[in-house]
Amino acid sequence: MTAPSLSVVVTFHNMVREAARTLHTLSRGYQREIDDLAYEVIAIDSASTRPLPEADVCGMGDNFRYEYFQTASVSPVEAANRGVAHSTGEWVVVMVDGAHVLSPGVLAGFAAAGRAFGNPFIAAPPVHLGPGRQDRTAPAGYNQEQEDRLLGTIDWKADGYELFRVAGAPSDSILGWFGCQFESNCFCLKRSAWQELGGFDARFQSRAGGLVNLDFFRRAVESPGLEYVLLLGEASFHQIHGWAPYPLREFHQEYESIRGRPYDRPRRRPVYLGSLSQQSLPLTRVSANAGLAWWEQNPRMNLTK
Repeated sequence: MTAPSLSVVVTFHNMVREAARTLHTLSRGYQREIDDLAYEVIAIDSASTRPLPEADVCGMGDNFRYEYFQTASVSPVEAANRGVAHSTGEWVVVMVDGAHVLSPGVLAGFAAAGRAFGNPFIAAPPVHLGPGRQDRTAPAGYNQEQEDRLLGTIDWKADGYELFRVAGAPSDSILGWFGCQFESNCFCLKRSAWQELGGFDARFQSRAGGLVNLDFFRRAVESPGLEYVLLLGEASFHQIHGWAPYPLREFHQEYESIRGRPYDRPRRRPVYLGSLSQQSLPLTRVSANAGLAWWEQNPRMNLTK
């Protein structure tokens, strides 16, 4: 097999249902326009009590690898860092929450941005499956069974852009493509840039990593040495799994104890790369209104300071 130029690292914890879909969306049969892209997928199972079947992971293709990572931590930070350390590509894609399925142009978009920019940090925006943000819909009864039925109404395996038709909202108030992102659950950068930023900070030990993903995103976006690129018309779609309210106050307290300041989203506008599909237009209208209104009220970052 040709040595990979791009390594995708995905962490899972008790996600057998979700992982099957996630890994499918990383396969060559699903991703588009990647015939000339040599890539590997490393699935890191972080101490699941119900581990992923290794045969199912490796059955996705000869470029898929599986590792069970034994740890007492409830944070995926060490598992993600380990996956990147064991990968070999010049470029790394990190998905710290393995419950995200991808639209079909994500890997091609990452490759195109890598060719177009010198040292980019490339992000796909996260979106929630279902009728709205899952922190609001789950308490009202949205669950895995409803989501399975919803996904059964579209042929998403044949056309992954159909996922936009069953996605109700950009997740966690990121304000969509045209707003101020503060997180991505599928991002790409050079291995050297990941190393210079120090990877995920292992001090984030809260459940699900607390704000570790937001912390890395902020450090990358605020780095003047990185060009911030957002994939337009592509997304990662969060499947609901083991839902329980996050202790956000504790997450923010942990962040402040590590960084010495409260968390705040980075105010840097991205360079957009890509195009919008017909399926994504309803979500675009929702996110454009909210996102552009936010920018009118908040100043941009000055990276020269």
